[in-house]
Parts: sequence; C-alpha cells; structure tokens
Amino acid sequence: MPRRLHRRGWRSAFAGGPHRGRRILALAAAIAVPAMAAPGDWHGFALLEPTDTVSAPMPFETPGESFPGSAFFYLEDVPVLKDVGDTGVPPPIDTGAQSDAGPIRQAQAGSAARAFLASGSGIDKARALQCMTLALYYEAANEPTEGQRAVAQVILNRVAHPSYPNSVCGVVFQGSERRTGCQFSFTCDGSLARKPARATWDRARGVAAAALAGYVYEPIGFATHYHATYVLPYWASSLTNLGTIGLHTFYKWRGAAGRSDAFAARYAGREPVAAPHPRSYSDPAGSAPDPVVLAQAYEAARMKAASTAAAFAPPPPPVYSAPVAARGGERLYAAGNLPQSSGVKAEYANSGRWIASPAIAKTADVNTQ
Repeated sequence: MPRRLHRRGWRSAFAGGPHRGRRILALAAAIAVPAMAAPGDWHGFALLEPTDTVSAPMPFETPGESFPGSAFFYLEDVPVLKDVGDTGVPPPIDTGAQSDAGPIRQAQAGSAARAFLASGSGIDKARALQCMTLALYYEAANEPTEGQRAVAQVILNRVAHPSYPNSVCGVVFQGSERRTGCQFSFTCDGSLARKPARATWDRARGVAAAALAGYVYEPIGFATHYHATYVLPYWASSLTNLGTIGLHTFYKWRGAAGRSDAFAARYAGREPVAAPHPRSYSDPAGSAPDPVVLAQAYEAARMKAASTAAAFAPPPPPVYSAPVAARGGERLYAAGNLPQSSGVKAEYANSGRWIASPAIAKTADVNTQ
C-alpha cells in the first residue's frame, strides 16, 4: 500500500495537479544550478563576464590633447611599406622626428639672437605672455621642452626683424583675419575653440615666460620659419635648413635678410589684444606672405635706404696729383690759413653788446675815454 501510494504521488507530480508548472520549474532549476556552478566548464562565456578594467581613451581622443595630425603623432607602431626590391625587408616610414638628445648644431644655425628685452605696461607684458603661451600650446603642446623653446625663439626672431610686426601678439596673430593664410595656423583654423589641458598649458606658459624674460635658445640661431615634418611647404628649398627638433624642422633666410644685423628692429612695447583679428570679408581666402618675397622686399628696402643715405652724405675729398699732394694736398684748400683778426680796432670790438652785457659795455666806455 505505501509503495502504491508513492508511485501515484510521483506520477501526480507530472501528470497533473494545480501546481504542476511550479514543480517542473523547480526541478529544472535544481538540475541546472550544479551544472552551471561546476568549475572548468562553460568557457565560451568568458568574454561576457564583467571586468573592473575601464578602457582608457586614446591620447588624441582626450580633450585638450588633440591637434591637427595628433592621431599620426600618437601612433605606437609606425606602419611599414610592403617589400621593395630583392631585400625582402620592408623599409620603415621616416617621420622625421628627433629627440632632445640630438639638438641642432650651433655651427649650422650661426650666431645666437639677442635676448628679448621686455618693456611697456603691465597689461602689455601680460598680453605678450598670453600670446606666446597660446602659440606654444597650440603649435607645440606635445613637443619636448626644447621644441617649445625653438618655437618661442622663432617668434622673438620675427619680432626683431623689420619684415614682421614689432610685437609678440602682432607676430602670433598676423594674418588671422583671413580664413587661410595666417602665419600660425591655430589662429584661423578654429583650434582656439579647444579648451587647453591645465598641465600642458602650465608647461607652455613656463617656457613662454622664460623666453620673454631673456632666455635665448641658441641652437636655432636666427631661424624665422618652421614646419611639421610630415608636410613639405613649397618654400622649404628656398631657405637654409637648420635641422629638426621634435616634429618641427627649422629654417632661416639666405642672404642679407638672414644675417644678424637684419634683426635690429626695436620692440614696440605695446601689445595688441591677445586674440585673432576680426575676420576680413574683402579678402576671405588670402595667402601667407611668401618667405622669399619678404626677403627680397627687405633687401630692396635696405638698398634704397643705403642709396638715400649716400645721397646726403658729404662728398669724398678729391684725388690730387702727386705734386699737389706733396705740398699738402687737401690741407692747402682747407681754409686753415685764414687771418684770425678781423681788422676791427680794440676799442670798437665790443660795440653793440651793452644790451646783452652792460658790464662789458661800461668797460668799453672807460677804454674810449
């Protein structure tokens, strides 16, 4: 009897009853839990397990760290070309980057520039610091410190050259009123809308402050131009290549425009507002001044100034024949043998001077008595 009841109870669990569905689910859970908990099983689900690791963004995806070409700059593995020739070795792509361990040779750059001498009011000095910091941040934020110093020296070299504005902000924001053709691309391509990263900004500000306080970065000498190593401007072959620091290659003018005596323009001491110029609609595209044209204009102005000075200079002494030169040459005609006396009698020498000096007039009257 108990055995028969047991069988009937077992069958009733599956055959019917008001709680049939609940019992089936409970039985399935009892079977599945040990199987899921068994170690070493179900390896296929390992990728779905949550982890505590958060994927960090790439450097060029971080606000304040991106700039034109930043994805290329942050590549860890430089891509290589396919096999060339019979060597079977894929040649690497040369990015042109250079570390601080190999600075530009001083002999190639020439003599060093003069130290910058700041002047003007406190507002002018604050504007100069702001403009210099903006240029170093947006032009060379990820460059080594030596690379930022080189960019700062280029700006100060331009301030000292008559072909460019004689203020720091004037040099930095030159041409910013145009859509293209500005001297420094960040001033007209929208880069200023990107908020700077604090740590990188502070580093650029320190380099800018040192340059404005008189620090001279000697390795680049009188360089006035540079470009990124992954581009090649049309004017590069017309200037003297001084070498590469970081991802920038630096150049100086050839001829008179690049000599040390050309960098003699006086700093104005008055700085315009540290911001881009209002956009010009009369010349929306424009173009940056050609470096070669600037050098030619400087040399033409220098020759004109020299000819003007020569026109007002006293004429050189004439060339005398040998007999005249033996008798004294120019000394014979220098009017050095004129008589020292005017022939006026002593008693009349002070005539007419009593108004200016009554004492002299009184003495002259005594002598005539």
